[in-house]
Amino acid sequence: MTKLDAARLGEQLSLPVIAAPMFLVSGRELVIACCREGVLGTFPAANAREQGDLGQWLEEIEETLATVRAEEPRRTVAPYGVNLIMRSPRLPEDLATTVAHRVPFVVASVGNPTRVVEQVHAYGGLVFADVATVLHAHKALATGVDGLILLCAGAGGNTGWLNPFAFVSAVRDFYDGPLVLAGGIHNGRSIRAAQVLGADYAYMGTGFIPTVESMAHDAYRDMLIAATADDVMLTTTITGIPSNMVRASLAQAGFFADIPEQKHPFYFQKAYTERKAWKDVRSAGHGVGEVREIESVSALVARLRAEYAAASQ
Repeated sequence: MTKLDAARLGEQLSLPVIAAPMFLVSGRELVIACCREGVLGTFPAANAREQGDLGQWLEEIEETLATVRAEEPRRTVAPYGVNLIMRSPRLPEDLATTVAHRVPFVVASVGNPTRVVEQVHAYGGLVFADVATVLHAHKALATGVDGLILLCAGAGGNTGWLNPFAFVSAVRDFYDGPLVLAGGIHNGRSIRAAQVLGADYAYMGTGFIPTVESMAHDAYRDMLIAATADDVMLTTTITGIPSNMVRASLAQAGFFADIPEQKHPFYFQKAYTERKAWKDVRSAGHGVGEVREIESVSALVARLRAEYAAASQ
């Protein structure tokens, strides 16, 4: 993979979008499909459930994308990336595999990314850190990351809580490098709006969950198609930090036992069940109301690209 330049990353994309890494959803097929359409595809290293699987996944992704580039030289094929959790007990092994395969783009989450930055920079890769506060933006930049992913209110799963208008403006006061905006971005207009606010790229997750290439179960896809923005619930109960989860999955997991449906809260802290996050309780962002059908990544990106072009005129 050619060494990436953070300042020119957008030149390798057909749309200023990074497909967010989603636990138990983002896999090889989704990453390859996104990159083939010019969207930077990522996946959590932990989705390769067995340690040895991660290297195989990376080989398959790189070989497939290399073949597409060779066979279709005029196609914009985006780079791919891996999400590493700084506090994961798997980090030493996952990082070693990432470095061995010279993964071009790494998303560092939950913790100090210094070790990741040093090792990924050694081979020319990029490291972007996701942050939910201005304080953590400062801390991440001090480690030498190449860009920031701003988790704002409305992002699916573990989320931020700041308004994107305020968050982007606050970070732009001290940082002029690459910014990725996450939270409720669901169509081409919102991708363009992220740039108008001052971000360079949009971070999209929920829209990619129902695609045929994702690892999501059909029941999860159907749940998102049926949902509206009012069906996204903010809670700290599931993961210990603020997370946006789908109300229907919370109900199925027993969180609303003995609570009349018309009185279901929009936020709660009491733990009603021991069900597991991601497996028993499903996440979604505020843009879930835009999810209307199961479709291919190609169809989704084509629509996003047309909407983005119209909004940019």
